[in-house]
Amino acid sequence: MDTTKEHIYYSRPYRSDQDHIQASKEYFNQLNERRSVRDFSDRDVPREVIESIIKTAASAPSGAHQQPWTFCVIRSSELKSKIREAAEQEEKISYQSRMSEEWLEALKPIGTDWNKPFLEIAPWIIIVFKQAFSYDVDGNKVKHYYVNESVGIATGFLISAIHQAGLVTLTHTPSPMNFLHQILERPDNERPFMLLPVGHPHPDAKVPDFTRKTLKEMAVFYE
Repeated sequence: MDTTKEHIYYSRPYRSDQDHIQASKEYFNQLNERRSVRDFSDRDVPREVIESIIKTAASAPSGAHQQPWTFCVIRSSELKSKIREAAEQEEKISYQSRMSEEWLEALKPIGTDWNKPFLEIAPWIIIVFKQAFSYDVDGNKVKHYYVNESVGIATGFLISAIHQAGLVTLTHTPSPMNFLHQILERPDNERPFMLLPVGHPHPDAKVPDFTRKTLKEMAVFYE
């Protein structure tokens, strides 16, 4: 049976080289302002904004176009409290016994610890789940390909979209994250991938004064 999908012509409006240069620099300048923020305001964010952000994330490429992701979006104060309690339990164990001294030393400039108040303060939490496989209409397992790569790219799109919307976020990966699967009662084919609180920064929010690697330090051109 021929399962080839119909292909359509793809085109974008013509742009000059100068247009491309300007657009790329503008996007870099905007994204270069992005920072991981841990101090959130409780100011609300309309659901419509979050929906657009999710749709942007889901425009990411994926292996065999299987789109192996689920975005669980949480506004419920009750669920956020449960998530914070469970996350802090795991984080406390990690900081006290799981993390090596080298790891803890690397985290010192950021100033983190096991306390995660942002999980309750931020108006929204987006939890990205990866789908290890799916089921067909007959209940048979369907293998997914390049799952981590696909969901990682989508999460990058998500972070970019959050910043583009004028909001802030933080990539949070308490380890292990199985409690998220249990609290949200997700199906057996899903695994928690990343947790991102989303909202406005607190008026007194501070971030580490980091600098990023220069182009010369991180890129090699072969021309």
